Amino acid sequence: MANVSHTRGDITSHPDASEMRDRYARVLGGRDVALVDGPVFLLGLYCAASPWIVHYTTSQPPLVTHNLIMGIAIGLLALGFTRAPERMYGLSWAMCALGVWMIISPWVVGDSPDAGVVWNNIVIGALAVILGLACTATAAKASPRP
Repeated sequence: MANVSHTRGDITSHPDASEMRDRYARVLGGRDVALVDGPVFLLGLYCAASPWIVHYTTSQPPLVTHNLIMGIAIGLLALGFTRAPERMYGLSWAMCALGVWMIISPWVVGDSPDAGVVWNNIVIGALAVILGLACTATAAKASPRP
């Protein structure tokens, strides 16, 4: 009977080993997806759902719509960071700008917001700024230096 068991061997003798290694390096691109993209997406999801979580849908209707739109925008940025990082990481600064806007939006968009609404948007905005800076740092680290 023939020996058909597969043993773990060294792949360096495989004829396509160098091509597979190069393709793997291109796909990864030297970036840590889980460290930045996942939290950005979760932040966008929370931002969109926060009016219902913090219960200010009736007291601040303009902020409900605002946070829903901003959450969708942050979530779309996260999906773009994941799908086409080499093109989207240039928008990392836009993520920081969205964060700053989230911090000041309760007073600009809202109507006499209470402390819960204010702190909710400040935390979302601060996290957006921090994650935007992390995206910028990841893009700077991954891009080749001239």
